[in-house]
Amino acid sequence: MSNTSNTPIFTRRKFLAASSLATAGLVLSRTAPFAIAQPGQSPNSQINVALVGLGSQGRILLESMLNIPGLKFRAVCDIWKYALQYGRNKLKKAGHDVNVYTDIEDMLAKEKDLDVAIIATPDFWHAPHTVACHKAGLHVYCEKMMSNTIEGARSMVKASEAAGKLLQIGHQRRSNPRYLHVYNNLIRNAKLQGKFVAANGQWNRAVTDDLGFPKAYTIDAATLKKYGYRDMHQFRNWRWFRDLSGGPISDLGSHQIDIFAWFLGANPSTVFASGGIDYYKNHEWYDNVMVVYEYPLAHGTVRAFYQVQTATSSGGGYFENFMGDEGSISISENPKLTAAYREDRAPEWDQWVKKNYLRKTAAPPEPETKSVIDVRETKALAAYEIPVVLNKPIHQPHLENFFAAVQGKGKLTCDGRHAFESEVPIYRVNDSVAAKQVIQFKPEDYIA
Repeated sequence: MSNTSNTPIFTRRKFLAASSLATAGLVLSRTAPFAIAQPGQSPNSQINVALVGLGSQGRILLESMLNIPGLKFRAVCDIWKYALQYGRNKLKKAGHDVNVYTDIEDMLAKEKDLDVAIIATPDFWHAPHTVACHKAGLHVYCEKMMSNTIEGARSMVKASEAAGKLLQIGHQRRSNPRYLHVYNNLIRNAKLQGKFVAANGQWNRAVTDDLGFPKAYTIDAATLKKYGYRDMHQFRNWRWFRDLSGGPISDLGSHQIDIFAWFLGANPSTVFASGGIDYYKNHEWYDNVMVVYEYPLAHGTVRAFYQVQTATSSGGGYFENFMGDEGSISISENPKLTAAYREDRAPEWDQWVKKNYLRKTAAPPEPETKSVIDVRETKALAAYEIPVVLNKPIHQPHLENFFAAVQGKGKLTCDGRHAFESEVPIYRVNDSVAAKQVIQFKPEDYIA
């Protein structure tokens, strides 16, 4: 078992402390390499944007970006004319007259005034598209996972640093004010949890049908083959295919496994996972996966359990839960699933309530009969609300952070190198499922 606490953990903590403060407007670094406006670019200048990929995720990002001032959309790119038509019409209504492209190389050759590219293509195209945009001199915001392979992700970090351009990866919880409040104030400052002893998280979804498409917009076979797809079904449902993505554990789990490492301040030393293609018969990736990570903290090993289910929404939806010997924190992008709980043995939290870190909620009613309480059961936890609400689309703060960094007004909350460090343990989950073995990580595994 390897211990990563000497280098990656220290680096992560320093980075996140600085980035979170910068996001809060408390610190404006002028020395970090990725926080400085490029030569000749005014901090207040308009940012010229190209959007690459107009599927469901590209559309979500577009909706958020239309709320951000100072952006001028110049081009959109997608191999599907149906998606291009949507993007062009949507942007025209918002006052942006864009050029449309079906090939990114063509776009980069003709568009000479671009500052940034937003990449929301399927995972297996993230690395080639990001590298091409960096070589063209653009800053890049790329959706997670960075790639469908570790080597692809590593190539993105190297391309970003070789070009001296920003690379933000779309782990958007890193810029969510509720997550930042929990990390900075409740965990690091108040240390409400005491010693972390365990964590768990999940994302459970009900059964869904595969995506279809309007027959009039069928892409011809030669074009599909050129861009790596067998047919339209695979093109529309690429998340389920092995050569194109990492399946549900990377599509859904990567968001939350990223939070394990962030809040615990460590990278895992081992992973063991089990999963299978047990429900859907026309998919290549596991439709359910259960994972156990071991995190080596200073006071001992902390284990984190994660599950992703795609055939049931039972179990409470999607959340992350961090358990300590004095308190626990449940957090989610859904504010209804977010709360803190104090153990009966812990010191009172009144000072943190006075600072508005928390709000105490009413105690649950006493049970009608003592017979329902086993003598071995400990006293119920005292519950507290976490009074930070995001009043924007969930991706908007992360995009705002990226554009602020482009203008030299802040520092990225999830740059490529730190995203790589976070995603390495996610790539290895499917390996552990296939081998039915525990996989150990070495410190060098986390170096891009």
